[in-house]
Amino acid sequence: MRAALSTLGLLVMMGSAWADQPAPTAALVHSPHAGIAVSSAGGPAVSGLTVPVSLPMADEVIVRKSERRLYLMRNGQILRSYRVALGLDPVGAKQRSGDFRTPEGLYYLVRRNPRSDYFLSIQVSYPNAADIERARREHVDPGGSIMVHGLPNVLSHKPSYYARSDWTDGCIGLSDSDMVEVWLMTRDDTPIDILP
Repeated sequence: MRAALSTLGLLVMMGSAWADQPAPTAALVHSPHAGIAVSSAGGPAVSGLTVPVSLPMADEVIVRKSERRLYLMRNGQILRSYRVALGLDPVGAKQRSGDFRTPEGLYYLVRRNPRSDYFLSIQVSYPNAADIERARREHVDPGGSIMVHGLPNVLSHKPSYYARSDWTDGCIGLSDSDMVEVWLMTRDDTPIDILP
């Protein structure tokens, strides 16, 4: 557990106030892979200890699909950079439901789910109006439920597979420890620009 949490650089519990947000109380969600407990409000918790800390908040998220990188940005500067996994068919923009592609375009982080089938998930606002219009013209279902999330709660493969492969259905997958940072350092309505 200490090794996984050391990747954060800091131990945080949402019971303390940080970054202009109130101190919510919530149930804990545990990562079976990284040994991290995260409150449903968004912060890791360690043995009931509270360590007040101020983390920088991203004002933009950029995903560069060709690089397999997600960048947390603030005022045009990179705060953090992470390796990501994409959909099983990663080249090209998502066109329809079931194509296993990760969308491309400007979207927003819109809803958080601490109890998803993955270790934390943040919904991306795909499809946007342009995606819906394109799908209507092509007579296809644009799909949806695109998330930024950690590893599956129940692994189907060895952990090394997730570290080196594109394995999602079209979402943006991170390691559990990286997902904790993204969860902590973003707010709802943060823009996410997904580039080829």
